[in-house]
Order: sequence, then C-alpha cells, then structure tokens
Amino acid sequence: QLQLVESGGGLVQSGGSLRLSCEVSGSTSEPHAIGWFRQAPGKEREGVLCISGSGNSASYADSVKGRFTISRDNAKNTVYLQMNSLKPEDTAVYYCASPYGTWYPDPWNLVSQYDYWGQGTQVTVSS
Repeated sequence: QLQLVESGGGLVQSGGSLRLSCEVSGSTSEPHAIGWFRQAPGKEREGVLCISGSGNSASYADSVKGRFTISRDNAKNTVYLQMNSLKPEDTAVYYCASPYGTWYPDPWNLVSQYDYWGQGTQVTVSS
C-alpha cells in the first residue's frame, strides 16, 4: 500500500514556472514508477509524464515536451514535476499516481495502469 501526496500547485501567470512535488510513503521494497496526470474541468484525465522507479527513463506527452521535466530523489521518496513556460491550457488539477508493482506502466498514460493516486493539487495559469 502506497500513499501519495502532491504539493506545489498555485496560481501563476502565463509564461511562468511551478514545481510540483509528489511524496511517496508506504511499504515498498523498491521505488515504483510515478506518473503525473492532469484533469481540467469537463475533460478527461490525461497523462502528462511518467518516470521509472530508478529515474533512468521517462515518458512525456507531446503537449508538454520541452516545457515540463520530471525527476526524482529516491532518498527523499519524492518525485518532482518542473513546469516551465506555462500556458493557460495547462490549468488543471494535477495528480501523481503509481502502479501496484514496480513495473513501468504500458501504456504509461493510461489511467487504468495506476492503482495508487494522490489527492491532486490545483494549477491555474492566468493569461
């Protein structure tokens, strides 16, 4: 059983930056892959990025390539989502999630591949 807690959301102007954190706790022998998803009002939840348990591989949605990066510090059990050049269309509730086991989700951006979810953090980008 894992618990995930997001933090770092807020209000930022277009072109600005934010860094979200996902702190992972619970019983696990190895780090799990972590995915970041977002959900805007009236839209489906979409995958944004995913990072492997080791941090050596990652997957990105086309909409955020070149603007968002994902990293992790396993010593701190924390995954980071650095968001630069933010746009109003990035406004959403951002969630981090993990699969039940230590495998890399395939496909990584499918909601049903993930079993543990955080409560979400709101990101609002003003124009």
